[in-house]
Amino acid sequence: MKKISLGLVGIGKIARDQHLPAIAVHEGFDLVACASRNAQVEGARNYSTIDAMLAAEPELEAVSLCAPPQVRFAQARAALKAGLHVMLEKPPGASLNEVEVLRAHALAAGRTLFASWHSRHAPAVEVARAWLASREIRSVDVRWKEDVRRWHPGQAWIWEPGGLGVFDPGINALSIATRILPREIVLTEAALYTPANVQTPIAADLKFVDEDGVPVRAGFDWRHGPREEWEIEVRTDRGTLLIVAGGKHLEIGGVPVEIGPEREYPALYDHFRQLIERGESDVDVRPLRLVADAFMLGRKYEVEPFVE
Repeated sequence: MKKISLGLVGIGKIARDQHLPAIAVHEGFDLVACASRNAQVEGARNYSTIDAMLAAEPELEAVSLCAPPQVRFAQARAALKAGLHVMLEKPPGASLNEVEVLRAHALAAGRTLFASWHSRHAPAVEVARAWLASREIRSVDVRWKEDVRRWHPGQAWIWEPGGLGVFDPGINALSIATRILPREIVLTEAALYTPANVQTPIAADLKFVDEDGVPVRAGFDWRHGPREEWEIEVRTDRGTLLIVAGGKHLEIGGVPVEIGPEREYPALYDHFRQLIERGESDVDVRPLRLVADAFMLGRKYEVEPFVE
């Protein structure tokens, strides 16, 4: 297999924790360049901006964008204009329309655009999806609660417009729900709890219904600990399905199900490579649309200021 020359943009926590290890062992990509204002990667050519990287690396074939969503549109547009295939970390953008514009640019350029949702590649997801396809769903309860200080230390961008606040992890739950549930869900109510000194919520309570009126509830909270929760519970006519640990474990009827090892980020790069080979894009904005609906319909409640 000929490796595709890859650039990685935005060398922050998610890039170091997940992307770099996944790329290092992937047979389909060769990391040749990185762009970051404040960090460098050993073994790659390093630049301070994507524009500098694109100008100096004419043989580059693809980029993976891991910078905060507020700057990702300009980066993706520049990469597509340069003729590169583009993978977007989640969320794919700071707004819905910018992602649609990028989709059109990728189509016109004949390049792949991949709006990735890493949680959909957790090992429980496809097993759960197949099991739920033939069941009558009675209700769904999503519990996504963690400690923001552990997962986003010093990351001010999450508290600014476009940073999503607690929806940064919450959108992972929505990406799983929109994959495993056989019918679309529609938001009916939302409560957004926002610290007095920031712009985005630290917690949210959401109510949805599916196309048949089945209730779906979701609670997101960044003030949770020490025991964190990433669970989706689906009650059906033939028992209850429970996704645990963000998709790393699965129970049906209280019995653990064998689902295989966790390899979310390697699977992302598998899919990106396959899309490039087939000349296709994968741009599903349903999770981001549900978050946008929450900001549109949500009642806002001020809570105590956030202190790092």
